[in-house]
Amino acid sequence: MLMKKLLLTIFGLIAVCSVEKAYAQDWAIKTNLFYDATTTMNLGVEVALAEKWTFDFSGNWNPYQFKNNKKWKHWLVQPEARYWLCHRFDGHFFAAHLVGGQYNIGNVHNLPDFLGTPFSQLEDYRFYGWFAGAGVGYGYAWMLGEHWNLEAEIGLGVVYSGYEKYYCPRCGEKIGADDHIYYGVTKAAINLVYLF
Repeated sequence: MLMKKLLLTIFGLIAVCSVEKAYAQDWAIKTNLFYDATTTMNLGVEVALAEKWTFDFSGNWNPYQFKNNKKWKHWLVQPEARYWLCHRFDGHFFAAHLVGGQYNIGNVHNLPDFLGTPFSQLEDYRFYGWFAGAGVGYGYAWMLGEHWNLEAEIGLGVVYSGYEKYYCPRCGEKIGADDHIYYGVTKAAINLVYLF
C-alpha cells in the first residue's frame, strides 16, 4: 500500500512538473491539417497575452490551378482572440475571430448546396471575389509533449462576399456580379502546434 502511494505521488509530481513547463510557453506556431489536405499552404502564430488569454493569427494561400482548368485559388487571413478556461495552450478555450480574403474558384464538381450557399454552381460557373466576416468558436488543445500540442476548433459566424460570376469555367465570359451573405462554419481546424 505504501509503495502504491509513493508511485502515485511520483507520477503526480512528474505530471504537474511537465504541465507547468507547458504553461510557461509564450509562443506557438501551427499548421491546420484540414487546409494541408486541400493543398492550401497555411501558417498560424499564437502569442500569450495573459495567463488565460492568447492572440492567434493564421494565413492561408492556395495559388494552384489543377488539371481540367479546375480552380481553387484563394487566400485568407484570420485573426482570433482566445480565452482559455484553465491555462493557455492547454484544454478548453473560447474564441472570437475575424476572417477576410479573396477567391477565384470554378470547375469544381459534386459539391452540395450548404446552408443557403449554392456550392453546386461551381460545376458550371467560376466565381471571382472577396469576403469578410466574423465568428465565435470553441476548441480544445491536447498536450502531446513539452513542445507539441494537437488542437481542434470549430467556429460559427457570418461572412459577406462580393463576387463576379463567369459562365463556363473555361470560357471566362462574365455574366454578372452580385453579393451573398453566408451563415455557418467560419473556422474548422485540426492544428499541429509547436510551442516555445
